[in-house]
Amino acid sequence: MTKAWNTPIFAIAAVYFIVDGVFSYVTRPVTAWLGERKILVRLRRWITSLAPYPSFALFAVPVVLLEPAKPLSGYLIASGHFFAGAVVFITAEVLKLTIVDRLFQLNKEKLLSIPLFAWGYEYWRRMMDFLESTKAWQASRRMVLKAVGWRRALGAKNVGAQSWRHYSKVRFADRRFW
Repeated sequence: MTKAWNTPIFAIAAVYFIVDGVFSYVTRPVTAWLGERKILVRLRRWITSLAPYPSFALFAVPVVLLEPAKPLSGYLIASGHFFAGAVVFITAEVLKLTIVDRLFQLNKEKLLSIPLFAWGYEYWRRMMDFLESTKAWQASRRMVLKAVGWRRALGAKNVGAQSWRHYSKVRFADRRFW
């Protein structure tokens, strides 16, 4: 019976990690932008002054508050409110990942000094490395890069083709926009 449950649970976990992985690539530019805001200097100073366990508690707050939005969005979608469910899911996921990523960046050493957190992070990192090494992940990444290139090319027609050629050589060569 245990083996019968392993496959669906693994599939659900894989979908969960893939969705989180895709959204994390979307939220990284937002997180970087937040890190550059001078208005948040005092908040950043307070966050970095916390000890490891209070840092962990602060890190857990957005997860605990925003994670229940996923079942809520599933309920909304299942009850025929697709748009509302999608908005709830996307908003909660982007907020959660942006805040969690920024808190992790600010307190990475402190959080990894907690043994259980370090173990969980290592497990998550191995799972993400595995997913990112799969052909499906790489193919989807190439599709996203093409879509971004097409979108930027359309925008470049309005600005000028010369600037697009220069921009594409600089940005797509090193893929720093991810």
